[in-house]
Amino acid sequence: MYELLYPYSATVLAMGVTAGLMLIQMLVADVAGIRAGHVPGAPVAADHGSFLFRATRAHANTNESVTAFALLALFGIFTAATASWLNGLAWCYVAGRVGHMLCYYLDQRLARSTFFTVSLLALVGMLVIGIAAWLR
Repeated sequence: MYELLYPYSATVLAMGVTAGLMLIQMLVADVAGIRAGHVPGAPVAADHGSFLFRATRAHANTNESVTAFALLALFGIFTAATASWLNGLAWCYVAGRVGHMLCYYLDQRLARSTFFTVSLLALVGMLVIGIAAWLR
């Protein structure tokens, strides 16, 4: 099994870093909720002026894409996609998610959208190289 994963060790690390990022986002949203006196379970008001709203949206947006990232990483590994491409695209996804999170926290909407696009294009690239490997 190690021989299979060795070329993709950077992708596996990117998956772990993504999990850590999700944990950080969850903690930031929880602390923001506590500081704002938010009642647990109550909806968060949709207000970009509120850090609590932006923190919960950043976390929710990562949750929306992380399954695709994990599945595409595994697809790439199991189809023996070109490791350098898969590793690079996995880290592009991570960089896009980190940038998206920071820009959401700082309410930088255009930059946030740019980083979202980076992470989305990385996912598309992971799909393409996985399919290309499958078709070989």
